[in-house]
Amino acid sequence: MVLVIGTGGAGLRAAIELAEAGVDVLAVGKRAQEDAHTALAAGGINAALATMDPEDTWQQHAADTLKESYLLADPRTVEIVTRGAAQGIGDLERYGMAFAREEDGRISQRFFGAHKFRRTAFAGDYTGLEIQRTLIRRAGRLDIPVLDGVYITRLLAHDGAVFGAYGFDLAKGTRYLIHADAVILAAGGHTRIWRRTSSRRDENTGDSFRLAVEAGARLRDPELVQFHPSGIIEPEHAAGTLVSEAARGEGGILRNALGERFMSRYDPDRMELSTRDRVALASYTEIQEGRGTPHGGVWLDVSHLPRQTIMTRLPRVYQTLMDLQMLDITREPIEIAPTAHYSMGGVWVRPEDHSTDVRGLYAIGEASSGLHGANRLGGNSLIELLVFGRLTGRAAAAYSQSLTAQPRSASAIAQAREEVDQLLAADGPENVRALQRAVRDIMTAYAGVVRSEEGLRAGLAELAVIEKRMEDVGVHPDIAGYQDLAHAFDLKSATLAARATIEAALERRETRGCHNRSDYPELDPALQVNLVWSPTTGITRESIPAVPDEIASLMEEVSTEGKLAE
Repeated sequence: MVLVIGTGGAGLRAAIELAEAGVDVLAVGKRAQEDAHTALAAGGINAALATMDPEDTWQQHAADTLKESYLLADPRTVEIVTRGAAQGIGDLERYGMAFAREEDGRISQRFFGAHKFRRTAFAGDYTGLEIQRTLIRRAGRLDIPVLDGVYITRLLAHDGAVFGAYGFDLAKGTRYLIHADAVILAAGGHTRIWRRTSSRRDENTGDSFRLAVEAGARLRDPELVQFHPSGIIEPEHAAGTLVSEAARGEGGILRNALGERFMSRYDPDRMELSTRDRVALASYTEIQEGRGTPHGGVWLDVSHLPRQTIMTRLPRVYQTLMDLQMLDITREPIEIAPTAHYSMGGVWVRPEDHSTDVRGLYAIGEASSGLHGANRLGGNSLIELLVFGRLTGRAAAAYSQSLTAQPRSASAIAQAREEVDQLLAADGPENVRALQRAVRDIMTAYAGVVRSEEGLRAGLAELAVIEKRMEDVGVHPDIAGYQDLAHAFDLKSATLAARATIEAALERRETRGCHNRSDYPELDPALQVNLVWSPTTGITRESIPAVPDEIASLMEEVSTEGKLAE
């Protein structure tokens, strides 16, 4: 049997592949599968189908991806995804997904930033949601058992191999001991450890990172985090909720508190259509230099656009701001600030099958690393789920079927059980939620859009204090369930992910893509390496294979005239 942890797009696609191969599979998720993070992805999914631009190729898609990664992506991973992308789309069609199409039946494809050709397929502005629904339907037809509301606390490993996982039911506290030949980790990234994030409460808290590392795996490039330029600030419980970049694409204007259209200082040619990392840096700089709005942001104004344009092209933005703030964006500007959006680093995996350092353990989706480098090409995250969900499902199936016996460890199981028992008995004065907020404050203050040696070292010192205070937490399940226990494990995950991120950010003494060092403002060719982290060995530098000539010859500056750069 193969266990899949996480029931978003990556996890479900892997589970489908396993079921189609005739291998027993169980998928578990702490959220309802209909509410997985994948459902929030709006923009689209990339593949060089050449339905709109016949000259597009997977090689050009690979070249665009590598260039946008600032040469930190693994060329082998990039080739696997871009070559396999068309099959990923074909799989979705086979499962019954309705893509937007041209009148003659071709799948429609549109430009996304930094793509040379139109290669982003879509379904309205809810592509991720439609993919998730499609995969849920397919999993249902295959009778794949899916457990919602189960929190995995620890992977079970012995002698360098995984043999299952331990967890509990979020509502009832019922314990789960799951024996498995292989485990596929698809539980997301770590962007929730910043104060403003596009991730919702209790998701992307770094679970994948902690589970993998405690089992003996390593992390790669945890410092490479994409900050989206436009997250709302108020109300606090929704801070970081995205205002779609379509608002800038349709002609939205960015202004500071003085009313200045400040992008003229940072990218006078592209202005608001500049790249995500540049717009986020510009907004951050305006705020830091005292030209921010009352709540510490900048203004995004679309009120000069015709009301009809807003209602037809930006309906979700309009509805979101009306629901959360009673703000009519046809009349008033939106207060926004950069928000942590996507973990481009993650668990260290091999390119061909996303296996880890631990035998039988695989990581896919935002939990993994290798494709995005220092800047993610818009639309690549969704296709990654499909390609590696299929390939890793197949690899895990082969591994499971190859086993003639599987050693298990009574002490590993006892340790997992004891960890939960100790937290349930914990009655200290420290509040888990307060400590989580403290971690988010540390990451926002010292490891946000712009970093420095002084700030990062201060962040490590404050993080060490939090780690000490964690010894005195109190955990109190109540009539509503065992959420407080889950928060205690989320805190463990957050502190591990925070330490890995800060230590790697210290080591990367350069500015490259999403990673801005105020004390090292230039890109350093010597740091065109991946930084691999573990709590036992610290950080090691890993060289990146050379880009094949057929791809390198296609890497060029892509025109962004008239289109939003992602």
